[in-house]
Amino acid sequence: MKFIIVSDSHGLTKELEKVVNAFPDADGYIHCGDSELNSDHPAILPYTTVNGNCDWNGTFPDEQTVYKDSHRLFITHGHLYNVKTTLLNLHYKAQEKGANIVCFGHSHLVGAEMIDGILFLNPGSLRLPRGRKERTFMMLEIEGNQLVVSIINVEQMEQPIEKISFTVSTVNR
Repeated sequence: MKFIIVSDSHGLTKELEKVVNAFPDADGYIHCGDSELNSDHPAILPYTTVNGNCDWNGTFPDEQTVYKDSHRLFITHGHLYNVKTTLLNLHYKAQEKGANIVCFGHSHLVGAEMIDGILFLNPGSLRLPRGRKERTFMMLEIEGNQLVVSIINVEQMEQPIEKISFTVSTVNR
């Protein structure tokens, strides 16, 4: 199973389309907010999308939960959980939701971190990265409880910048 995770595209459309076209075999596309697009814009239609703090039209939900096999992915932008300061609030929400994978954005900092058996993924930003020059997104590959996270530069999608492997517990619905 393969998910493509993006965030903080801030009005870009060609990049969103480019990512979908590069990975047509993905099982899902996730946008963690700040698309600044209307929900009916063709570039955002393939994505499961949440509102970010710059999505003034508010046409997306603040959070979504995706169930795939024995995994529960909690998706939010992160501004409602103060992710620029701490992941603790988001961790509590993930526990409340029974999620074993959390996808969020807001900080524009790419990162993957396992905390108490929950994998936290921030794909960085397609438009305005912080902490690095590459404009990034992620590919999450799931094989049972083995997860491989690839950090990808939108300008050079052929070769990931980095691949990181994790093991998570599956969840009971």
